[in-house]
Amino acid sequence: MSQGWARFAHRFGQYYRTSPLWSPPRVKSREWMFIPFGGAPPLRHKSFSGVEQVRSFLSERAMHSVFYSTAYWKRPFEMKMADKLWQGADLIFDLDGDHLPGVTDKDFPGMLEVIHEQAWSLWNDFLEPEFGFKEDHLQVTFSGHRGFHLHYRDPSLFHLDSEARRELVSHIRGEGVDVKGGLARYHDDGAQGWTLRIRNGMDDMIQTLRGISNKDSSSSEDLKRLEAGLQSLLDREGQTSQRTAESIRKLADVVNHQDRVQRLKAGRFELLGKYQSLFLNLLKSDTSVVLGSAGETDEVVTIDVRRQIRWPTSLHGKSGMRVSEFPLSRLDPDGSNPYNPLHEALALGMDESIEVEYTVDDAIAQFGDRRLESKMGDRISIHETGATFLVLKGWAKLV
Repeated sequence: MSQGWARFAHRFGQYYRTSPLWSPPRVKSREWMFIPFGGAPPLRHKSFSGVEQVRSFLSERAMHSVFYSTAYWKRPFEMKMADKLWQGADLIFDLDGDHLPGVTDKDFPGMLEVIHEQAWSLWNDFLEPEFGFKEDHLQVTFSGHRGFHLHYRDPSLFHLDSEARRELVSHIRGEGVDVKGGLARYHDDGAQGWTLRIRNGMDDMIQTLRGISNKDSSSSEDLKRLEAGLQSLLDREGQTSQRTAESIRKLADVVNHQDRVQRLKAGRFELLGKYQSLFLNLLKSDTSVVLGSAGETDEVVTIDVRRQIRWPTSLHGKSGMRVSEFPLSRLDPDGSNPYNPLHEALALGMDESIEVEYTVDDAIAQFGDRRLESKMGDRISIHETGATFLVLKGWAKLV
């Protein structure tokens, strides 16, 4: 192990020895997985009778990342999955900023701001009003890196298989939604669900397209965002037509006319001609929620009934930040006291001065109120929390 990795392993070990740790419900029924520092293979099929046993394990050998199973097993320690005897699983909704079309984690604060809005939309627009989910069964966590996890533990849903969970995900992602039918009910005061969502999103989409046509100050970024969202939607649904920026620009020019706007709102989509399907797809892609994928497979985390998820209160091995639980009320980015991971998930030292050298250009990080933009080759002195983040991200190296 290099000197840098040894340093991080030591500090992670100190954290686990001294910090309060969260205990999952039904600890004995969970399987645990650990990723060591230095590239060693993951350690799987571990089970513990309580969280203090987990602490003891991590005190003896600090780990890069710690996961526990969303599933409940009768024999979690067995080496073969068939021998573990599946008993049920939590519902986990994983939202990661690196899955958002047109968003890059090289602007780390900007990415977290966007994914925070998506996480709130997932709960506020889908899970609570449309599925009747209750706050009593919900645990909200910052993932420690690029996003948020919504853990839903309603015992009546533990038994749901992958196909039932897939239906939830398909609805949230807008798969099979009749956008044109929803817009035809544009003036229906009793509209709800996707009909209401599409109706509310139409004005914003028209305004965005007209801004692109007029080359407003934000038009370039809006065009990139719409194109990336459209590509993601069409790839998911197996469509191949009209996915270019040029097609969106031409649609924007068609929409940029006040009389046409009024006719669109009246349901006269034929005026868009060959761009009608493009408009409807753009509207759908811009009002859905992007859920994270499950590593090597193509399944989303929610569908996987045997998934491992990051342990709240553990440190994320790609950032050094704490996987942190917080109340649902703080998930609302426009609420009175929104959760801010750039202030609250910083778990290591803030006083020690460490020198690092940037290895990338134009990466933006933030620690508390201190905002940094990288320039390759520049050296800075920073606290332990910042140095750990920058090195684990691959944006800097210890000097």
